[in-house]
Amino acid sequence: MNVLSKFKNKMNSELKNSEDKQGEEEILIECKDLNLWYGDNHSLKNININVKKNSITAIIGPSGCGKSTLIRTFNRMNDIIDCCRIKGTVNFHGKNIYSSNSSNINTRKKIGMIFQKPNPFPLSIYDNVAYGPKIHRIRNQAKLDSIVKKSLEMAVLWDEVRERLNDSALSLSGGQQQRLCIARALAIEPEVILMDEPTSSLDPIATAKIEDLMSELKKKYTIVIVTHNMQQAARISDYTAFMYLGELIEFGRTEQIFENPKEKLTENYITGRFG
Repeated sequence: MNVLSKFKNKMNSELKNSEDKQGEEEILIECKDLNLWYGDNHSLKNININVKKNSITAIIGPSGCGKSTLIRTFNRMNDIIDCCRIKGTVNFHGKNIYSSNSSNINTRKKIGMIFQKPNPFPLSIYDNVAYGPKIHRIRNQAKLDSIVKKSLEMAVLWDEVRERLNDSALSLSGGQQQRLCIARALAIEPEVILMDEPTSSLDPIATAKIEDLMSELKKKYTIVIVTHNMQQAARISDYTAFMYLGELIEFGRTEQIFENPKEKLTENYITGRFG
């Protein structure tokens, strides 16, 4: 076998190993035949979707299509709505979080949430980050100091606030407040971070910082983001789901969804011929 043939065989082998590895990516959240109603309104219809570990999954679609409702099922945030009824399963590490013996407190500890508008507590920067650990009965001051510093560093905020930790969190800019909310979520060591339009109220510079942060965080965490910004989904996500009228129309790797969608409805939405 000549050198060229050996090189081609090696490259083909490495490509196959890479494809096999992608195919074996661990599924962290698995929805099976998920349906949700708000009263008589059937908001989610037979949703089947898998969220892979250490990936960014973007959920796109027009307003009112069920994007935010879907990610709120991932950590049982819909439990606080009296008229909400859910059928189907949402498995986290293979266990249904809606089973009778599942704790919504433990679920929300492992699956954190970042909302559309920054929502820091009217407390100091330090106390915002320390709030969750204190709720979970961490009282040692040195340990709290370490958690606050580490969380702010992971949120790329430490250098900007290290000299003003006792200042009100409300004194921060919008982009800083959103990164503080991310630090607050990271402080209780989640595995998944849900983000519901996290940059929609931010300027382009702050948006770029959040996007860079997400790309860095996926090395350790799994991220699911709802976004109306298709350019954002294309830039940062590994997988993209397109929803319409409560149904999951198409789900796949982001490059496939944007470059070669299988469904005409998906193509129309991405190319702006929707409606």
